Amino acid sequence: MGIRFAVSGGREGSTRTALTALGVGLGVGLLLIAASVPQMMDARDSRTAARTAVGPGMGRQVPVSATSVVTAPADTDYRTQTVGGEILRPDGAAPALPPGLDRAPAAGEMYVSPALADLLASPEGRLLKERLNHRTVGLIGETGLLDPGELRFYAGSSTLTTDTGGVRVDGYGTRGGGDPMAPVLIVVVVLACVVLLVPVTVFIATAVRFGGEQRDRRLAALRLVGADARTTRWIAAGEALFGAVLGLAVGAAAFAGGRLIAGSVRVWDLSAFPSDVVPVPWLGALILLAVPVVSVVVTLPAMRAVTVEPLGVVRRSAPRRGRLWWRLLMLPAGLAVLLATGTVGQDPEVVEPWPVAAGTLLVLFSLTALLPWLVDAVVRRLGRGPVAWQLAVRRLQLGSTSATRAVGGITVAVAGATALQMVFAAVHDDFNRVTGQDSERAQLTVSAEFPSGELAGEMITEFRATEGVRGVIGTVEAYVVSPEPVAEGDIRPTTALTVGDCPTLRELARIRSCADGDTFVVHSARDEPASDWIDRTARKGRPVNLNSDTPFDGSAPMLWTLPERSPTVMARPDPVGEEHTGIFATPGAVDVSALPGAWTTAQVQIDESVPDAREFVRNAAARIDAPVLVRTIHKIERDRQYESVRTGLLAAATATMGLIAASMAVAQIEQLRERRRLLAVLVAFGTGRATLAWSVLLQTAVLVVLGTAMAVAAGIGLGTAMLRIIGKPVTHWGPFLPVAGMGAGLILVVTLLSVPVLVRLIRPGGLRTE
Repeated sequence: MGIRFAVSGGREGSTRTALTALGVGLGVGLLLIAASVPQMMDARDSRTAARTAVGPGMGRQVPVSATSVVTAPADTDYRTQTVGGEILRPDGAAPALPPGLDRAPAAGEMYVSPALADLLASPEGRLLKERLNHRTVGLIGETGLLDPGELRFYAGSSTLTTDTGGVRVDGYGTRGGGDPMAPVLIVVVVLACVVLLVPVTVFIATAVRFGGEQRDRRLAALRLVGADARTTRWIAAGEALFGAVLGLAVGAAAFAGGRLIAGSVRVWDLSAFPSDVVPVPWLGALILLAVPVVSVVVTLPAMRAVTVEPLGVVRRSAPRRGRLWWRLLMLPAGLAVLLATGTVGQDPEVVEPWPVAAGTLLVLFSLTALLPWLVDAVVRRLGRGPVAWQLAVRRLQLGSTSATRAVGGITVAVAGATALQMVFAAVHDDFNRVTGQDSERAQLTVSAEFPSGELAGEMITEFRATEGVRGVIGTVEAYVVSPEPVAEGDIRPTTALTVGDCPTLRELARIRSCADGDTFVVHSARDEPASDWIDRTARKGRPVNLNSDTPFDGSAPMLWTLPERSPTVMARPDPVGEEHTGIFATPGAVDVSALPGAWTTAQVQIDESVPDAREFVRNAAARIDAPVLVRTIHKIERDRQYESVRTGLLAAATATMGLIAASMAVAQIEQLRERRRLLAVLVAFGTGRATLAWSVLLQTAVLVVLGTAMAVAAGIGLGTAMLRIIGKPVTHWGPFLPVAGMGAGLILVVTLLSVPVLVRLIRPGGLRTE
């Protein structure tokens, strides 16, 4: 009969059922997405392993064959995006290919991902197109990409060899995943999953009671035809059950629709192929079974709080306050479970996620139990004030259950987010390494190996002429050896020769006076034995051999005499934190074009006032006919696992906050609909519309203050317990401030957006009743 009421209950019944289905559907859709995350992660790992080259290693050498390929990484950055790339040169007619390619690209050709093809074809990709100036001959298939939005290319080459930075491989596809996740991150992920999903379950439980007050009044008619109180409760449960089942259908449809557009939606640089978005079977079955059960379990206790009589719904003017003991028991019980878990060690295999999840669940669900009691206890003591204040307080005093349910989800979310912020603040330094690099002195570093010093010098000249470059700390380096004979079995004295102009050398050593033609012997301030070894090669007034290959291949030596007057100076760390020692020479002292082999490093100072200055530098590097590595100088380097977890949590938090905002909007509209006749009566008796609007805002403000205060206290307690589990002290007590502010702001914004609905509902037509 309850299902029949839901289907044929007139306009009001249909509206209530639709609101319930919409609310439950939003929650179910997000739960199904969450249940698909393990499958999406497994698919991503499998795609990564499938395109990983099988090359030399562990004593294994790859011989030249019909299937072997010489490959080199060609990753690059474009503005804020990373573009993955690989250069390929087949050795034979049947080369092994990365997944997603139907043939190897020839020299001057490339395969690109669909997202990269779109970027290159757009005006925003103009500078990147100059850098990737190969002819696009095809698209990389789905099997070769991590997600639809990935930017990736494979370019062909005819000159790449193992001597110029390439590696010979004979296949693609490896077994096994990456490194195991750190135990601390496992705890963080478990905490995050609970924190993100509990508000969803709270919202689903709230949605099944949408329109509860009007539904309760309608049940009074059943008492007139002989139904007892127990029967009316089960009829109400049946009506809620139908709305929940309909919500399952809505959620499944929303999930199916979202799955189709998963590839075109990118959140925090993450997306997924529709074929990868598949719920884990047992999780999907659990959702389908749990939601109807929750609808019945929530409705039956709620119906015991009201008395349905044949002449109407009778509520006590002073309702009995609920028992407090069981509400208080959940919070310490959850904290006790967490504290009993102990401290995690270094082995990820011994981390027990279930106690962490259970303890967190108890703590968060205790908030949903305590909040109604706290609101009831506080509003009883609130008294006089303006008319708007009295309306708000009186509404809460008469019945705060539905209003409290509306903010329960955000209260739980704020508590969980506070705990997460405390944990992230404590482990931040463990996963963020100070590199020692100085991004004030230079912003990009470019390095390459060249067959001759002349080509190395041309690279530095090219960068200095590039638009947007303020300066270049450019050096050409090579190894030099002592020409003196050495005993058999002894190591020939060797050191580095660094050639650069005076401004460059001053950035690398503590030089007081410098002019073109000067030379220096540079010692390390941190390694005295290394300085002694340098002096065995860099003997002032004695020759050194610029051809370091002479001892190995018997080629003719290239002798150059280190001037007697060369001063000895101490090295200074360069912008990337490295020391350069050995012999320093200006171009007037050593002709770099005479060096038989060299490598070069250019640390580039960017003029930030020039738009896309970094892209001009990267394009200049791409024009060099040699494998060039361009890196950004960072003061802080983040751990890859930590960054991956952080990005995933941000994406999940964005989805959860969107659901919470939508749920609050639906709940607010539902509350206003239930009260529209009362509000219309107040307007008819002369109450101002502004007064009613303020009453709604003040009612929300009371709930915001109480809910946020409780959430902050519980979140700090939960965060402290989690820090004990991971063995970290509390480093910051203030992470709750932005979280609490965001939660309170979200509630107030949703309330303000509901004011137009309020204005429409308090028209005279709202006085009509059926």
